[in-house]
Amino acid sequence: MARLDDLSIGEFARRTGCGIETIRYYESVGVLPVPRRRGRYRRYDAEDVGLLTFVRRARELGFTLDEVRALLRLATGGPDACAEARDIAAAHLDAVRARIADLRAMERVLVDTVRRCEVEPHDGCPLIETLSGNATG
Repeated sequence: MARLDDLSIGEFARRTGCGIETIRYYESVGVLPVPRRRGRYRRYDAEDVGLLTFVRRARELGFTLDEVRALLRLATGGPDACAEARDIAAAHLDAVRARIADLRAMERVLVDTVRRCEVEPHDGCPLIETLSGNATG
């Protein structure tokens, strides 16, 4: 097993549950720092594992890359860091709630459309009509 202060990209990916291409992408867009190298090979350490774990978890929660970058900057501390992180989280929460409302509206339309598909008789397909904008409701 590789030491935590000298991980290859493959071992780094395995330990963090993140794909190699995703790691390379995060490095290319500046979410992760450029790794140190031994010859041609990227090398990672325990700090990098913690950093990528943070990024992966933030992305799982739906934070954008810009929000992740901001949160990483705030993770270094400072007197206003917690308040700024809270503001980012609050804005993200508003976006999540708006998305949930959109999903609930979509659910209502789909439930109605599926019910209409089950009722006989009907001309055409209610689902196709709804998606085409031809639904009469």
